[in-house]
Amino acid sequence: MTDLKQWIRDIPDFPKPGILFRDITPLLQSPEGLKAAIDALCAPHLASPPDLVAGIESRGFLFGSAMAYKLGCGFVTIRKPKKLPWKTRRAEYALEYGTDAIEVHEDAVKPGQSVVLVDDLLATGGTMAAASSLISGLGGRVVEYAFVIELAFLQGRKKLTGAPVRCLVTY
Repeated sequence: MTDLKQWIRDIPDFPKPGILFRDITPLLQSPEGLKAAIDALCAPHLASPPDLVAGIESRGFLFGSAMAYKLGCGFVTIRKPKKLPWKTRRAEYALEYGTDAIEVHEDAVKPGQSVVLVDDLLATGGTMAAASSLISGLGGRVVEYAFVIELAFLQGRKKLTGAPVRCLVTY
């Protein structure tokens, strides 16, 4: 596999002092880098695609919709509250200071459907764990948690159960 780190830019002190931000903008701008990332995310599922790929707002949409296209399956958006126009299910999750929430349409996943959950970054795992609870609550079956980047020192994968966790780049 191509080393994707060549297209991930380090930005010190963003969004606040002491944080090293991993910027995927150069990866998205590179035809070779973007293709390599999508190909790698899809590779385990080519022989037996899932029913759906679900992406978490907003960068999960970029990778997830491309994956769904390549795998020939449907795509589900998991969004921040009050962004979806139809009846929704909501899951809250803890932040360092407070809580946040995500939502999905009630009819986004049918019972028994297999779902790959995707996002650009695995940090603490809270958002993805909440997304998993939404999919499971609709009767779906999470078959993989897929990420472009993992910040392993935050140990977010410990919150993700019931399916393999796959990350293309680990810091």
